[in-house]
Amino acid sequence: MKLSNLLVSGAVCAGLIFVEGIREQLNFKVTKYQICTPKMKSGVKPKKIVFLSDLHNTEYGKENARLLYAIRKAGPDLILIGGDMLIGKRGILPEPALNFVGKLPEIAPVYYANGNHEQRMKEDTVKYGNMFYLYRSELCEKGVHFLENESAVAEFDGIKIRLTGLELPRKTYEKFTRYHLQKEDIVKQVGTNQKEKNTADIDHMDYYEILLAHNPVYYHAYKAWGADLVLSGHLHGGIARIPGWRGVITPQAFLFPKYSGEMTEEDRQVIVVSRGLGMHTIKFRLFNRPELIMLEIAGE
Repeated sequence: MKLSNLLVSGAVCAGLIFVEGIREQLNFKVTKYQICTPKMKSGVKPKKIVFLSDLHNTEYGKENARLLYAIRKAGPDLILIGGDMLIGKRGILPEPALNFVGKLPEIAPVYYANGNHEQRMKEDTVKYGNMFYLYRSELCEKGVHFLENESAVAEFDGIKIRLTGLELPRKTYEKFTRYHLQKEDIVKQVGTNQKEKNTADIDHMDYYEILLAHNPVYYHAYKAWGADLVLSGHLHGGIARIPGWRGVITPQAFLFPKYSGEMTEEDRQVIVVSRGLGMHTIKFRLFNRPELIMLEIAGE
């Protein structure tokens, strides 16, 4: 009788977890963070940044109407994309991502750094043909700026922001592998940060360095490179989260990643990791709703 009760209780718990896991995928939440920096003039209105990552062709309402409404309502100065807006698998078209991202320049300037899904499509033309290049070309025509191991400067009243999009070698995403990334590896991809380039030029030393780096696992290297703010995604919040602590697992199959779906400040440098807006292979979340991130960069 006790065993029967345990089995029934277990089945009920499993059912509830399954239902909750499905429910959480239906709606996104809005997560707001404020970051204070001495590189922002005091008394100036904070600058608003919307950060999007890991949409994976997901749609919230027809043609992502609900997601677009939330972004418009935020009134951002910049929209930054951290990659994996589409799904890099043979036979899956990027139309949902293309339609959504193509509307964003109507709201604010858009800068897009690739994730591992865009990168694999870009590099493996035997498998994917020219699909990524058509995707990128159409978005560029609509005003989206791609940063593929490149940098751009956005200047506002009170702050100068340098945006860098980092593409790491695909081996840094391999499962069951701990790749040892160092500052020098990042310098090879994107060069040095603006401060190191212009140590004799005081004016250039005030740039606020934002690094769009899809995989947060290598934050130690991003810090050493000199990023003031790192924006990452990739981990989908760890699939399931332990409330008040961390995500459970990374796509590389390592448990309890240190940075998985939160804002962390260390030595006046900040990393914000998005829990993502969609899923692809493992379509499950627990205590881990999809999220749209809104940042305010303010003076101290």
